[in-house]
Amino acid sequence: MNIGTKILIVDDEKEICEILKYNLQLEGYDADIAYSAEEAFAKNPASYALIILDIMMDNVNGFEMARLLKKDPATMYIPIIFCSALSGEDEHIMGLNIGADDYITKPFRTREVIARVKSVLRRTKVTQELSSRLQHTVPQNNTPITPVSSVTPQSQQSRFEPDLCFKRLRVDQNTKQCYIDGDIVNLTKTEFELLTFLLKHRNSIYTRKELLSKIWNDSESVSNRTIDTNITRLRKKLGDYGSCITTRLGYGYGFQELNV
Repeated sequence: MNIGTKILIVDDEKEICEILKYNLQLEGYDADIAYSAEEAFAKNPASYALIILDIMMDNVNGFEMARLLKKDPATMYIPIIFCSALSGEDEHIMGLNIGADDYITKPFRTREVIARVKSVLRRTKVTQELSSRLQHTVPQNNTPITPVSSVTPQSQQSRFEPDLCFKRLRVDQNTKQCYIDGDIVNLTKTEFELLTFLLKHRNSIYTRKELLSKIWNDSESVSNRTIDTNITRLRKKLGDYGSCITTRLGYGYGFQELNV
């Protein structure tokens, strides 16, 4: 299924490159390696379906390379996954603001990298199919259709929501799936929405009334016990990460960034 899908790995660590290339090839991808941004540009990055990009490289670093790719019309829509030892929140935010589709922190688990690659490529395929449909749509009321060529990177990206990540926990807001170490955690719709809300507003405490308003839309049929039960089930399903969903007696619940 992945035969012919070209992926470019850009990293100055030979061992990392070889590990990624080997495992991507096992999944059927056509993986190439570049040990610097300069070498990557020489390989015609526009010919690849996805780029896995390190940040800390000599001369042109990963952030600079990503900015150059996003400025070039030939490469601006190619998805980028940063893979770096830089684990700070500022680096994550900077990478996503540049236009990256995901951010993986080293050391990584190979299964998780593969899962994220597949997730990003699925989202990219949806974008391409949507663009193709827009190109062939006939106006029904003489209303002009915006040409796909005029759609900006920002407007394309706005159709999708970035993943919410905390260490090895990842929430894919587009496929509505939760992963730990690349493995799917089976959550109900309510549990997923509860986790998503708490992750988006981590390190803050929300009362049961606030959660009722945000998750259950102030449904009169939902009691405090229902909220508590969903929190308990969510904690159990998240394993070690369940401890991050904390209770502040007299106030409510929140997701705290604890060492797990």
